[in-house]
Amino acid sequence: MSARAGRVRTAGALMALTLILAACTTDDDPGKQPASPASGSAAAWQPVWSDDFEGAAGSRLSAGNWLYSRGTGYPGGARQWGTNEIETMTDDVANVRLDGAGHLAIIPLRSGPGTGRWTSARVETRRTDFAAPEGGAVRIEASLRMPDVSGPQAAGYWAAFWALGAPARPVAATNWPSIGEWDVMENVNGRDSVWHTLHCGVPVGGPCGEPTGISSGELPCPGCRSSFHTYAIEHDRGVTPEELRWYVDGRNTFTVRADRVDPAIWAAANHHGFFVILNVAIGGAFPAPFGGGPTPATKPGVPMLVDRVAVLTRRG
Repeated sequence: MSARAGRVRTAGALMALTLILAACTTDDDPGKQPASPASGSAAAWQPVWSDDFEGAAGSRLSAGNWLYSRGTGYPGGARQWGTNEIETMTDDVANVRLDGAGHLAIIPLRSGPGTGRWTSARVETRRTDFAAPEGGAVRIEASLRMPDVSGPQAAGYWAAFWALGAPARPVAATNWPSIGEWDVMENVNGRDSVWHTLHCGVPVGGPCGEPTGISSGELPCPGCRSSFHTYAIEHDRGVTPEELRWYVDGRNTFTVRADRVDPAIWAAANHHGFFVILNVAIGGAFPAPFGGGPTPATKPGVPMLVDRVAVLTRRG
């Protein structure tokens, strides 16, 4: 068996494990117990889309699967991607490329003295129709390794795997956060931790507590910088109330239920397609409370490596 086949089979095994485990839940309402992700058989999940990032070292991403977001924001949208991050996103293979070993590498780089000028990459799926069918569920997952950097050398790093509501794309996300954002994996400043978040409602305050959103808070994630782990979210419309469930290596780590907010807000945030985003930002609103942005000690060139991204659905 090739090393690549081993990685793919491992990712599949982790997905299957998720379907039979419902342990160690961190929940927005600890008084309630979540529905088991084992509702429905493993066979009921149907692959919708995936990318295994096969290709020669230095290759660009599949143009049929991915778009490159460039610059410091969507044209016509908020500056600095709305988060005050300081890098410029590019499609240069110096910042984003296949590594020849079945991975996507997103690599932040610095030029100039001091804190310097930073470049990095942000890529998005062309498809925007990843959605839970009525009465069913959708699962978005990725096997990835966070940037393996820590301490002062990690100041300002902000790695993320997330999904944005499809209505954001035609209007440069000026309708955020009402159209929904699912932050599946966020990691900042080289901490051994992960955050999961639902963004919804209005830009400031409201029932979703923006701009922070409905968050898991910081959860321990030992070994997530040094090895590959699988991060996933499921939107389940087959339970009452509906649920968003987050997983790390098959363990349900956070759950948000539809009765947390007004039904209209929940529907506006979740009842439509999504597109997937992978990026490594530098600086901005999230790293700020955890030691701040980059300093002269920040080490450039440490990649986030992504082994696989997949989307599956299950009918009710």
